Amino acid sequence: MHDRVAKRLAINSPRNVFRAEEESNRATHPVDIHVGQQLRIRRVHSNLSQTELGQKVGLSYQQVQKYENGKNRISASMLYEIARRLNVPVGCFFDGLPQPGSGEGVTIAPEADERIAYLATAEGRRFVEEILRLPPKLRTRTLAVIRAIAGDEDKADED
Repeated sequence: MHDRVAKRLAINSPRNVFRAEEESNRATHPVDIHVGQQLRIRRVHSNLSQTELGQKVGLSYQQVQKYENGKNRISASMLYEIARRLNVPVGCFFDGLPQPGSGEGVTIAPEADERIAYLATAEGRRFVEEILRLPPKLRTRTLAVIRAIAGDEDKADED
């Protein structure tokens, strides 16, 4: 019994509580966000749900969701397994990042994350599928109508 009390006290010690708070306050690394976005793109491209991918690699859909949001880092072995199940090279998850040592900082545009999140929804996929069924000229006109409805008439005139 003494050991259990000692462990509980050690776990709840101010030093450990501070360490847990410090870890939870750390900002998500841009590379983790980028890898997660690439994972989402590849999963959607493979027409798999988070649940289906999770089952293929032994994860819950919540864990896949955390990986895609960049909340949890993906280990090298898990990234390898995910790539194998999606039939893509592991390196594709890093496409678009600057080369290490190039001096370029890694930044992720927040609007890119919002776009990817929308495309990962069933509505987003249906929207893209229907747009792609249109002839190119009609796609351009449809885009002009959408921009006009959204209030971006200046951009509609640029095309």
